[in-house]
Amino acid sequence: MPWGVSESGYYKTDAQLNYQYRAFGVPGLGFKRGLADDLVIAPYASALALMVAPQAACANLRGLARAGVLGPYGFYEAVDYTAAHPPADGGRVVVRSVMAHHQGMTLLAIAYALLGRPMQRRFAAAPSFRATELLLQERVPRAPAVFPHPVEVASATAAGDVEHDLRVFTTPNTPAPEVHLLSNGHYHVALTNAGGGYSRWRDLAVTRWHEDPTRDCWGTFGYLRDVTAGAPGDRAAAFWSIAHQPTLVRSTRYEAIFSQGRAEFRRLDHDIDTHVEISISPEDDIELRRITVSNRGRTPRAIELTSFAEVVIAHAAADAAHPAFSNLFVQTELVPAHQAILCTRRPRSGDERPPWMIHVMAVHGAVDGEPSYETSRAAFIGRGRSVRDPIAMHQATLTGSAGAVLDPIVAIRNRVVLAPDETARIHVVTGMAETRDAALGLIEKYRDRHAADRVFELSWTHSQVVQRRLEATSAETHLYERLASNVLYANPTLRAPSSLLARNRGGQSGLWAYGISGDLPIVLVRIADVAHINLVRQLVKYPGPGAGASSPASDKPGDSR
Repeated sequence: MPWGVSESGYYKTDAQLNYQYRAFGVPGLGFKRGLADDLVIAPYASALALMVAPQAACANLRGLARAGVLGPYGFYEAVDYTAAHPPADGGRVVVRSVMAHHQGMTLLAIAYALLGRPMQRRFAAAPSFRATELLLQERVPRAPAVFPHPVEVASATAAGDVEHDLRVFTTPNTPAPEVHLLSNGHYHVALTNAGGGYSRWRDLAVTRWHEDPTRDCWGTFGYLRDVTAGAPGDRAAAFWSIAHQPTLVRSTRYEAIFSQGRAEFRRLDHDIDTHVEISISPEDDIELRRITVSNRGRTPRAIELTSFAEVVIAHAAADAAHPAFSNLFVQTELVPAHQAILCTRRPRSGDERPPWMIHVMAVHGAVDGEPSYETSRAAFIGRGRSVRDPIAMHQATLTGSAGAVLDPIVAIRNRVVLAPDETARIHVVTGMAETRDAALGLIEKYRDRHAADRVFELSWTHSQVVQRRLEATSAETHLYERLASNVLYANPTLRAPSSLLARNRGGQSGLWAYGISGDLPIVLVRIADVAHINLVRQLVKYPGPGAGASSPASDKPGDSR
């Protein structure tokens, strides 16, 4: 590991993605305790050592250059080896900024070593400087004046206390749904370990969702169907989900992985390996599902992917009160040239400007045939059926209905052909925009696979920024998500005993005098001793499931109070 410690920028950013700056020290030599918690190497500090130990400093700078720390304008600001920061490259991350005064100090140190102290001689020649030169005479001690504290030295090498950022579930059938929250501050997504959940934009519900911990059958889903003619085991009739919901088909292997800025689902069915990554763009109000389908068998396979979501674009409370009436105002439009669907609500007045919803499917692989579309729930599900076994999964193509449908959905179907050990990637994008032109711009942008891949890079950075702005640790983030599961889904184990409930004489209106509506879930924390005040601080930092674990709290349906 290279050496060189001083004050510098480090791998923490504010809301504008500006690197933060503070002083660092050498564990055991500095008087301040806790110096071992951060390990940030500043190349300019190594350059300053050219004036004291030129041979060692030069070798250290060469090592930093070989490690990729040298940029077009000199050495980058720092290399952060702090164990608590997620490693980007072999346990380290380069702080890619350049500070002019640190570059100037580096140049002066090089000039000191190569040109015989030119700046020092210039200062020493000034009479005003020479008058006070004696004040600067300080002997450099040959022995260390401060002896390292054993605890500090031990903690410098003990990097095993790194918090784990992953939550992994190997079954969708947990006693209560486990929730993961994604957000960019405007667009919010909640996902369960079975693949259910909701999408919301500002104060509007994008897709339909109801609290139902026993079924969890609401959200944006994907169906996979093997249409290979004459496949062994009659696979042509088999279909399953990209997660567990809504078909509830058991897979050979299943994993739900929740991490910073994304959710992942992995499953294996009939030698077809499916990997789904879900994230939200910090730049635009869209959610992206990157679906990777791989053929692990020895014969070519033709696989159909069908997306599905029920459209709302209205306040969740209004939709829950009268969904049939709310559906009457939704208008759908097909955009076959871009394999997309547009949805909006017909304005009720001349000055109303309703937003637009987009739903796009972009296939990167060997496409077989033309895509088909559906925006009518009745045509997709069929009479007497459900999302678990819709009639559309027994039909060759979707009907292509659009316009003022009675029960609006968005569904797009594409077929890919996979040779043995071949992989295809499909991007499914759902989002919101203020105007139709802006919606078409999002469709055009996210059909490009590189723009879609950028979402996953930025979402991780954004989640790190917000987590540090909240000053929340990874352990606290996991705690908030476990709390969100109990806020979004009623947990019977937390219900008060019947004897206590029987003593209640008030109703919801009894809360109004305290400024509490009672329409939203209420989280109550009690402490019996001031020693437990940190529990209150943790709850105060809790963002609330309406905003997502990576976004500040907002007054959205589903927020905790």
